Amino acid sequence: MHPILKLLVQRIALSLLLLLAASAMIFIGTQILPGDVAQSILGQSATPESLANLRAELGLNEPALTRYFDWLFGALQGDLGTALTNGRDIAESLGARLKNTLFLAFWAAVISVPLAIFLGLLAVRYQNRWPDKLISAVTLTSISIPEFLIGYVLMYFISVKLGWFTSVSTIYDSMSLGEKLSAIALPVTVLTLVVLAHMMRMTRAAILNVMQSAYIETAELKGLSMFNIIRKHAFPNAIAPIVNVVMLNLAYLVVGVVVVEVVFVYPGMGQYLVDHVSKRDVPVVQACGLIFAAVYIGLNMVADIVSILANPRLRHPK
Repeated sequence: MHPILKLLVQRIALSLLLLLAASAMIFIGTQILPGDVAQSILGQSATPESLANLRAELGLNEPALTRYFDWLFGALQGDLGTALTNGRDIAESLGARLKNTLFLAFWAAVISVPLAIFLGLLAVRYQNRWPDKLISAVTLTSISIPEFLIGYVLMYFISVKLGWFTSVSTIYDSMSLGEKLSAIALPVTVLTLVVLAHMMRMTRAAILNVMQSAYIETAELKGLSMFNIIRKHAFPNAIAPIVNVVMLNLAYLVVGVVVVEVVFVYPGMGQYLVDHVSKRDVPVVQACGLIFAAVYIGLNMVADIVSILANPRLRHPK
């Protein structure tokens, strides 16, 4: 088997095993939560007979291993179960929520990824000069401030004081694209500020590491400008670590939006998860956790595969 094909198969198999382990951890985590699901559904006034009947109906009397494999096989077939609080199909409810979360993450990525790469290249071009120091200072500040605090500050000044955008980012299918973009402007800004710093600093570090190579010195001796050296020699050879950090931050945009969605009351998966955690709706928590784990592991797998394909030593082993 070709070395690159072997590495790809290994990465995919490892990702599937990791997802299986994540599903087991999610199931165990929901089972050890304090309290009784049946009691939380029926309330404190429920009789022992009604509690026993509801536990039997929910399958809570079955062994934990049996319940885990029933849930896992159902999830593999697209059946995520039924919400305990409203009796609705979880997969159907999650469809619209996941669409909204991906919509938010997509526009945040469209802005943050090109901007991060551009700022990283700019910082390298003017290394140790005022543009580099200014970019580093701003990105370090954005990393140090929690997302919810950035969200509330932007909400106060931009929405309340200036009145430019709404503070509640609610979107509907009947809204036009422009109306949706106006509604999500503040959460997109928060997500961009959070992930931009990580991607920019990794881009800068990766290119500076390549700039110490011998072929960069040769290009300088040949009289090439710094811009052409970075564009033709440094950036293409630093693409692998940049792709890795971009994929990790794209995974964060999908998985880590819970706080941002709650702050702006955005109808995405994060808000849906928090609402049902407070109601102790275990099947919904399990379904959301599994989807978040699958997205995070999947994007990390894509990052590994792209890094392998971008490595000339793996593409041409001879």
